[in-house]
Amino acid sequence: MGSSRELTIQDALNEALRMEMRRDERVFCMGEDIAIYGGAYGVTKGLLQEFGEERVRDTAISEAAIIGAGIGAAMTGMRPVVELMYVDFAGIAMDQIYNQAAKIRYMFGGKAKVPLVIRTQGGTGKQIAAQHSNSLEAWFLHTPGLKTVMPSTPYDAKGLLISAIRDDNPVMFIEHKAIYNEKGPCPEGDYTVPIGKAAIRRPGKDATIVSYSRMALRSMAAADTLAGEGISCEVIDLRTVSPWDTHVVIESVARTHRAVIVEEGTRTGGVGAEISARIMELAFDELDAPVERVAGVDTVIPASATLEAAAIPNVESIVAAVRRTLL
Repeated sequence: MGSSRELTIQDALNEALRMEMRRDERVFCMGEDIAIYGGAYGVTKGLLQEFGEERVRDTAISEAAIIGAGIGAAMTGMRPVVELMYVDFAGIAMDQIYNQAAKIRYMFGGKAKVPLVIRTQGGTGKQIAAQHSNSLEAWFLHTPGLKTVMPSTPYDAKGLLISAIRDDNPVMFIEHKAIYNEKGPCPEGDYTVPIGKAAIRRPGKDATIVSYSRMALRSMAAADTLAGEGISCEVIDLRTVSPWDTHVVIESVARTHRAVIVEEGTRTGGVGAEISARIMELAFDELDAPVERVAGVDTVIPASATLEAAAIPNVESIVAAVRRTLL
């Protein structure tokens, strides 16, 4: 399997696309600047040269058309991977995403399916201001019929994208723009990571930190800091926001009796609010402290690097939240 090999997240995603396109001729890619240019973040680089214009298609700047064409192709036997350049642009195609892609299988009584992957990029870190820096995964968590995947490592990025392409349901695949160059182990072979299954990145006994995407990496850094103070944190990387792994989270909280949820999206109505509510419903008697949420500030994302950094969680704010649960 070549498990000692390291790739960046960008290259792991490219490899997943290449492997699935070679394996299944029904798989094709479509989106703005994905062919000749190779994608805004280089994930589709080289695919045009290998697979040609029929299977790697540059589109007009129309998100509704991109998603709509993807839905039609998926319903008629193809397995499209379409790209929204930024998750912020999903609003333009929201009717197609939540009213069509997410509901068609149900409304047709299972006789039609939509094996559609919508690749997009979310989060801050590039100082590209308010309309290109949002974390909107809570929108999709709130949409039944839609799966939402948010990897934090090259291994997961490749395995989850392969799983998403093979899934018969629509999948929002949200990549964090600031971690494309993160390196890590990534086997050469064909493997999948199951959608809906969390990973325990670090076992611990004093508190559970639940996170995903870029914030899972910051949560690990916070756990390292706290370990130096003798505080043992269990770090859970959800990997999939919808469905999220309730079982692993509740089991962990039952062991540690404390929970800290970390997300980059805004605090109000966020993913952390849902996880916190579920912990309160299923593990209230296990808690020795209130659930802590560390989230983005309820503000429009600024363009300034200093203000942008201040608008989202950092290692220090995660460490402080864990300490509060131990008071």
